[in-house]
Amino acid sequence: MLILKLLLAPGLVVASSLAGRRWGPALTGTLVALPIVAGPILFITCLEHGPGFAARAAGASLLGLVSLALFVVVFALLSRTVRTGHWSVTLVLAWSLCLVADPALSLLSVPPLLALCLSLAATACGARALGRTTPGGEVTATPRPPRWDLPARAAATALLVTVLTTAASHLGPDLTGVLAPFPIGTSVVATFALAQGGASVAEATLRGVLRGLLGFAVFCFLVAELTEPLGGGPAFGIAVACALALQLVAGRLRAARTARRAPAPFAPATAAPGQPAPATAAPATAAPATVAPGTAARNRR
Repeated sequence: MLILKLLLAPGLVVASSLAGRRWGPALTGTLVALPIVAGPILFITCLEHGPGFAARAAGASLLGLVSLALFVVVFALLSRTVRTGHWSVTLVLAWSLCLVADPALSLLSVPPLLALCLSLAATACGARALGRTTPGGEVTATPRPPRWDLPARAAATALLVTVLTTAASHLGPDLTGVLAPFPIGTSVVATFALAQGGASVAEATLRGVLRGLLGFAVFCFLVAELTEPLGGGPAFGIAVACALALQLVAGRLRAARTARRAPAPFAPATAAPGQPAPATAAPATAAPATVAPGTAARNRR
């Protein structure tokens, strides 16, 4: 079980980070927003404490997504006002709000469906808040990250998973579930993006996080509803498949919408086969020649 705690979630974080380096910060944010940390926490909790504990924790994780959306908005807005070299200030302030919000959210006792609606509403509000603001500049290529980048991300993730799953019996399912989406992976990715690429890169990453929260919310909802009737294995398998399918469909729809909004490239009109060529503007004609005196009279005769 310890090997599972140390390898599963950190491996997923590293894989998403490598994919982000290949395809850009927006994809990194979307992948990190998938349950690559909370999913292993809930799965290990199910193995150690049973389906009932895991189902209740998954329902509480939906409330934790409200706190995660708050973190995204606060970090993105602060990244524009705090100098890049002082990224630690941005991180500490955003974390402080999460640490205040999470215990308060754990006191709420709501059914999974209502918790799902709250998480989706928070995600929509976060996207609207970032959409109303002006990005800090164009997203430029980020410098090559240091060698300790990926090990730091993996270590931070492993620490959260190990501590939270070990203390789950003392924290209870509600607080364990609310803390499961705590933005450890998101913090690492966003902080490196801010420190290495500036506010615009960090904001592009965090916008991707908000896009990924839809699949995250569906995953938690399905785990909360299916774990007890179906068991841990089938419930988690269905939840993962649905979350990935939803993100894939959402990505295709966004790509199609972006393609429709893009201006069509200019192409000269061509005639269809068998049709005359389209008329083109006639070149400027020279002034008519002057008729010599007497010529017009002879022509009339």
